[in-house]
Amino acid sequence: MDWQPDEQGLQQVLQLLKDSQSPNTVTQRAVQQKLEQLNQFPDFNNYLIFVLTRLKTEDEPTRSLSGLILKNNVKAHYQNFPPTVAEFIKQECLNNIGDPSPLIRATIGILITTIASKGELQTWPELLPQLCNLLNSEDYNTCEGSFGALQKICEDSSELLDSDALNRPLNIMIPKFLQFFKHCSPKIRSHAIACVNQFIIGRAQALMDNVDTFIESLFALATDEDSEVRKNVCRALVMLLEVRIDRLIPHMHSIIQYMLQRTQDPDENVSLEACEFWLTLAEQPICKEMLSGHLVQLIPILVNGMKYSEIDIILLKGDVEEEDEAVPDSDQDIKPRFHKSRTVTLQHEGGEGEEGEDIEDDDDDDDDTLSDWNLRKCSAAALDVLANVFRDDLLPHLLPLLKGLLFHPDWVIKESGILVLGAIAEGCMQGMVPYLPELIPHLIQCLCEKKALVRSIACWTLSRYAHWVVSQPPDSFLKPLMTELLKRILDSNKRVQEAACSAFATLEEEACTELVPYLSFILDTLVFAFGKYQHKNLLILYDAIGTLADSVGHHLNQPEYIQKLMPPLIGKWNELKDEDKDLFPLLECLSSVATALQSGFLPYCEPVYQRCVTLVQKTLAQAMMYNQHPDQYEAPDKDFMIVALDLLSGLAEGLGGNVEQLVSRSNIMTLLFQCMQDTMPEVRQSSFALLGDLTKACFVHVKPCIAEFMPILGLNLNPEFISVCNNATWAIGEISMQMGSGTTVAAFHKTMILHAFKDQVGEENWQQFSEQFPPLLKERLSACYGVNIGEGNWGAQPNLPLVHTGNTPVRNYNWQTGLCLSAGSGTTVEAFYKTMILHGFKDQVGEENWQQFSEQFPPLLKERRPATASNPTSPWSTQETHLLGEGNWGAHPKLSLVHTGNTPVRNYNWQTGLCLSAGSGTTVEAFYKTMMMHSSYGLVLKGSVFEMEILHGFKDQVGGENWQQFPPPSVEGASVCLLRRLTQTPLVQTGNTPVRLM
Repeated sequence: MDWQPDEQGLQQVLQLLKDSQSPNTVTQRAVQQKLEQLNQFPDFNNYLIFVLTRLKTEDEPTRSLSGLILKNNVKAHYQNFPPTVAEFIKQECLNNIGDPSPLIRATIGILITTIASKGELQTWPELLPQLCNLLNSEDYNTCEGSFGALQKICEDSSELLDSDALNRPLNIMIPKFLQFFKHCSPKIRSHAIACVNQFIIGRAQALMDNVDTFIESLFALATDEDSEVRKNVCRALVMLLEVRIDRLIPHMHSIIQYMLQRTQDPDENVSLEACEFWLTLAEQPICKEMLSGHLVQLIPILVNGMKYSEIDIILLKGDVEEEDEAVPDSDQDIKPRFHKSRTVTLQHEGGEGEEGEDIEDDDDDDDDTLSDWNLRKCSAAALDVLANVFRDDLLPHLLPLLKGLLFHPDWVIKESGILVLGAIAEGCMQGMVPYLPELIPHLIQCLCEKKALVRSIACWTLSRYAHWVVSQPPDSFLKPLMTELLKRILDSNKRVQEAACSAFATLEEEACTELVPYLSFILDTLVFAFGKYQHKNLLILYDAIGTLADSVGHHLNQPEYIQKLMPPLIGKWNELKDEDKDLFPLLECLSSVATALQSGFLPYCEPVYQRCVTLVQKTLAQAMMYNQHPDQYEAPDKDFMIVALDLLSGLAEGLGGNVEQLVSRSNIMTLLFQCMQDTMPEVRQSSFALLGDLTKACFVHVKPCIAEFMPILGLNLNPEFISVCNNATWAIGEISMQMGSGTTVAAFHKTMILHAFKDQVGEENWQQFSEQFPPLLKERLSACYGVNIGEGNWGAQPNLPLVHTGNTPVRNYNWQTGLCLSAGSGTTVEAFYKTMILHGFKDQVGEENWQQFSEQFPPLLKERRPATASNPTSPWSTQETHLLGEGNWGAHPKLSLVHTGNTPVRNYNWQTGLCLSAGSGTTVEAFYKTMMMHSSYGLVLKGSVFEMEILHGFKDQVGGENWQQFPPPSVEGASVCLLRRLTQTPLVQTGNTPVRLM
């Protein structure tokens, strides 16, 4: 017999539902308390489903609310529902999926999906068959309600539906859905396409088996009168372009013509989906071939889409001259900030060039009201990527339009022209250079336009051409641009302030020390903005000041500049509480400032240092309490600890030896030991950066901790977390330089390399690794070291070499010269250079070979060679001769970076192609870093065991076909053969890493 409610209980529930719709906060609080009480009664959920499905006399909002409360209960407590309650709810949902009310049908669909997401698809076997059968109902409401529920299930459980766990129901569902593409109801047609679309990206086999039928059905619906159907057709074609372009190529020109029409669809939802097509097509190799003949049509359409719509202008108050600088920001104006942990590659190597921001991030002239992806932003992004594909070939189609736009009397059209100019900056820079002497002054004039939206977009576009501006004589463009941008930083409109501040930060990055003559003027403006900016823009101001410090470096260390800059920064520092997340950008800013000011930061360092230590200590204590009593304490926000560690790194780097007294009076080494073992990778990443900086600044405090720190560093040489591995490697390099080569063998080899290797790869991989050793190596290991392969006693053998096999990250060691290096894929050029080349390279090759090697350097590097008798004026010349770049590479970020294949590499030997991988090379990094370095100068390694070992691992990595082209030399002639082939054979591509084919 069906469950029936108690009438009095039903009335109580209905009253509760009515009260919950009250705007009164006191009433809402009482309702919440009552709901918590009622949830103690199992059949309360029966009342909720009864109101939703049976009480058709009640108003729809009340019934729907009952269903949504039930949905929340399912999410939170479904596992505690008695079986009878769960069964009643499921049966009621299926029986009422065809309710006459669209709102109630949708609510039931949401409830069904929520139950399914709790693992019920496996234990509710009748759900999918019954919903699919209900699609055949002649009652429209039943068919539509079932499709609505199925669409939500497909969205939430697409992978499960294509798995063996459910016997692959898609084999039935996909053909079923395709039948409804021709349904007379546009709503049903839309549901059907949306359901199938969920399985395109995942390449579900059931869909791939029917892909031709699917595409034909889409073509049949291309001109459907319903906008939702057209939107879903466009969405499907965009995804198919990504995963099954082979099926679209025969129809590509027709599809392009269709998308040209849909990109101009009067319904913006359709035009936005169609516009995504150009973004996806630009990523395909066939883009240039397929699209070249259509640019004359496409470019004007994209340009037209970049105008603000009428509703945009109303929302942004574009026609109102808004001086809103005095209006406080609401909480909604402030987007969440996430601190990016300190990465040694950027901080210490000068960076390898950060990617320019995407259009969608850069185009921040929009208010938060328009922060969602829209046609304007998508059109701009599409033009940007197409400019990178077609380069200057795009300009003949664009320049005739651009001139009319940029000088148009209507500010809306003029604004879109400035956006167009910014969008093509990266891809068409070379072709635009002849026009820039005329255009840049025009854009600078636009910074004074009456309309705030024009001023703000002009800031952004000028930032896109900052590189060219800086390359010209300063008085021509840099000085005028800097002057006007600084005025706009103090604009009366907050949106313009934000755009100007961001643009100036970009200009700072490009200009670097070119700004030194204007520092006083710049600082006066930025400091004045402290008293003018509201909350949101204040955070951007911190970034501009930090970027300035990074760009001009020690030039900021002048009493006049320090007196201008530090009081407002320290004032903000003192205002903020330890729990205030505004500390994040301020700490980042202070980190850069401290590094730049060096000794100039000394008067401010002690309170800043102590507060950072306190933040770390507090966070660690909160984390400990949470771990011990998770039900009593909240998890701490570890970003506080991360930014504090990064500022401490900045202090150590800036103050150098002066930080020693601060360290001696604190427990930072104890805290650092805890941070290095934190479960959060970003905490470990920043910890290792700080360890490296403290090693350089005050090794006396690091040295006693090395025995404890080294095993932790070894365990973090794991390329799964590239940045953590990177910083750990760099810290090892710094410690190794401080300790000297005499202690490298014992301290590093025993504690880090051998012990960490077996633990990292696991017993199974270890067995596979050791079994691959060639017979000669096994014999020598047994004879020389008494090692039985695989027995696990490697840690006792300090002389044993290990190499990289397959894709397993291992640590490689040359026992002859006492060199220690990491061959994990996160290893940076600098860390590798410091740990391997600086300690042994010059000694290995000898003076004569070193001279030959250094003579190959390009002019820029020759200027930076170590001081010698023939080069006494080297910028690195001091009282003692340094190896090339010793400790100084990080100070020279402009040292050329070249790209070979897909991996950025620094090329140290331009004649023989001696390249060190600076990225995440996956297959032959260890081979590169051992054989190329050790063999390229014909070193004869005693017994050639090392070379045979390398060759064996290399064969497995490059595969049989490549190996056939690599005849293994005899043991005796290994080095000679390798040397000859290194100088005679071309680089080839293996995986993502450039290698020399032997």
